Amino acid sequence: MNFQNLTRIETPDTYLDIAFSKAKKTVGKVREKTKLREGAKEARLEKSKKIETERISTIRNILYDRLNEILTSYPSIDRLPIFYRELVKCTLDYAALKKSLGAVNWAAKKVNEFFRLYQSKIAKTRDLEKVNQYRREFYGRISSVVKRIKEELAYLEESRKVMKDYPAVKTSAKTAAIMGFPNVGKTTLLYKLTGSKPEIKSYAFTTKNINISYIETKDKKIQLLDTPGTLNRFNKMNNIEKQAYLALKYCADLIVYVFDITEPFPLKEQEELLRNLKEFKKEVIIYLSKADILEKEKTNEFKKKHKESITKPEELKQKLISSLS
Repeated sequence: MNFQNLTRIETPDTYLDIAFSKAKKTVGKVREKTKLREGAKEARLEKSKKIETERISTIRNILYDRLNEILTSYPSIDRLPIFYRELVKCTLDYAALKKSLGAVNWAAKKVNEFFRLYQSKIAKTRDLEKVNQYRREFYGRISSVVKRIKEELAYLEESRKVMKDYPAVKTSAKTAAIMGFPNVGKTTLLYKLTGSKPEIKSYAFTTKNINISYIETKDKKIQLLDTPGTLNRFNKMNNIEKQAYLALKYCADLIVYVFDITEPFPLKEQEELLRNLKEFKKEVIIYLSKADILEKEKTNEFKKKHKESITKPEELKQKLISSLS
């Protein structure tokens, strides 16, 4: 799922300015093409009706198209995979988002409604003054409609900025989540397994989002999620940690848990996080990072407690391919 194509949302005044400006240019072209004999009253009426119909039609088309573009660029929230539905709910005001989309839909319908109303009025009138009156009324009512959804448009733009940073997780793919504390080597492991090389920095929460890469073989593609380092605070998560939690709960078929016994975080805390992860009732593969720089005695001591732990990326890769067949 990719949210990069959500339409940028402008203010009501911007949409109205674009529509009125375009209508003015359209009317100018219509005037140039329509020549009248001097004093032909009936012809002047028909010309005026043609001009004002073109004017309100242009305004209708631009406003309706812009509003509809917002609606069609947003996915149906209720039909999203559960991972994304829950992500929306924990990063945005779900009710406000649905209300705002509903308001845009209402405005689009009103734009059409008022266009049909005033198109009919202009077509039926035999009074030249009425033509201009109807055009002014249409301007006023259309402007009122668009300005009434000012707050909803603003909220949708703020939502768009949040949603465009959602990870592009393939929710139906076989998936392994790489979990562990910050700076234990999760992103480095992702690179060793897949060749993906995101930027790595040495501070807490190095991964600011979910890094996604794939192990590809002749007949399968395994999705790996390098999740933001959790500080073992399942009940006090920030939005970065919530992404990791939701990916683990709804997307992961198994967990790769990365231990670092050089202890950027105490082993006691790393063990506690492992116990918490096992509560998800998913297969857990333990990987010991930085084994190439550890004393052999330390590695052996660790492996006595975690007999199934893996220290070599290639061995882990084969294990993942086997487990996620």
